[in-house]
Amino acid sequence: MSRPLFLTLADDSWQRAHYAMVVAAGTLSLGRDVTIFAGGRSVLALTPDWSGLQDILADSVLEARGIAGFGELRAAVLDFGATVMACETGLTMAGLVPEDLLEGVMVKGIVSFLELAGDNPLLAL
Repeated sequence: MSRPLFLTLADDSWQRAHYAMVVAAGTLSLGRDVTIFAGGRSVLALTPDWSGLQDILADSVLEARGIAGFGELRAAVLDFGATVMACETGLTMAGLVPEDLLEGVMVKGIVSFLELAGDNPLLAL
């Protein structure tokens, strides 16, 4: 069996969040499990309106270029069963509450994420 992917985000970069979703969707398409932990202001990527992220490229621009938009990728990652966690401290940092997050996103601390990851490698974007 393939090793699961444990991916963590730490800032409010749209490009990093988009690429994290690309990596997660690709990994899920190979039948591997994925867990994403959004820390710091990266929790903004897990809200219905991700406009708080920095340097956003509109989904319409990406789609016109034949690239999956952020919304499409994020929906696929959630639909394909990734475990997605938002950091408790990150929510406070971003001025959010759990109800501001997408359905299915769990609010956890970094210790919960690290405990789940165990000895598996972490990919930080």
